[in-house]
Amino acid sequence: MKRFWSNVTVAAVDGGFAIRLDSRPLRTPSKLPCLLPTGALAEAVAAEWAAQGAEVNPDAMPLTRAANTTIDRVAPESDAVATIISDFGGTDLICYRAPHPDGLVQRQSLAWDPLVAWAAKTLGAPLVVAMGVIHVAQPADSLAKLDAAVRAHGPWELTALHDLVSISGSLVIGLAVSHGHLAATTAWPLSRIDEGWQIEHWGEDVEAAAVAARRRADFANAARLLELVRA
Repeated sequence: MKRFWSNVTVAAVDGGFAIRLDSRPLRTPSKLPCLLPTGALAEAVAAEWAAQGAEVNPDAMPLTRAANTTIDRVAPESDAVATIISDFGGTDLICYRAPHPDGLVQRQSLAWDPLVAWAAKTLGAPLVVAMGVIHVAQPADSLAKLDAAVRAHGPWELTALHDLVSISGSLVIGLAVSHGHLAATTAWPLSRIDEGWQIEHWGEDVEAAAVAARRRADFANAARLLELVRA
């Protein structure tokens, strides 16, 4: 898409904050009004549009994509999205540990044991830790507590939480970021313990590194969305 506007403005309207490209109100791909819940988020989305050159680069507009996703897809299906997120609790990354080598075992324990303890204490959700990749059933009450924690999020927060959880592979890590227990910069390496070990011992693949960089950026953008929604 070619840039067709000169000025980007934010206006407080009924239901939130609207963005206007010159005189045109911004709409989602489904043609719904793009109404943002906070002025901080609206200003950040407006900045993405203002920064575009002669041709629009969607990859440089993560908050705009998140807004479109929330309005068009998450808000109408919040219950289903919450279920998708909660399902990660049954196979949470931090509950599956390597049986060897000792160095990796110790590294996982140092990184993930405090998160298991946090889930038990703060969320009321004690989890079973297993060695290897064979599935282990988690306590039904713990899964229910994790599900309740997910459903305490509104649609905008669910959009962010979905990315935090799906990218990290851990519902507990995602909830820890959402609850302010972990900063995104701290949480990201905690989700990459195995990958970090492999890189240290066998080197880093260029393509894998590029994929990891994109995922790290997406993880950070999800955490930023949470901050702006709650501003």
